[in-house]
Amino acid sequence: METIKLELNEKQHGNFNLYVDGKKLGEMTVSIKPGLLTVYHTGVEPEGEGKGYARKLLEEMVSYVRANNLKVLPLCPYVHAQFKRNPDEYEDIWQKQS
Repeated sequence: METIKLELNEKQHGNFNLYVDGKKLGEMTVSIKPGLLTVYHTGVEPEGEGKGYARKLLEEMVSYVRANNLKVLPLCPYVHAQFKRNPDEYEDIWQKQS
């Protein structure tokens, strides 16, 4: 069974962690400030590659951002590539760097 949990420290830094049968197989490293969620890195363990886990982490992050009325600064190459590839899908949440 897959679960994704947002686990943050007191400074609002942490990860969306993806667990499969209790084992962590992926993470998306983020920090949250008022109005903004910054994504730094997305990674999946080798045994979890090719199963769509990075996409699931992205979907969970996007759902969280929309539910909490935040913008996303996609510093992570994977997330930035997805935003660039599908600009219409993410236009409402994409905080573009000037």
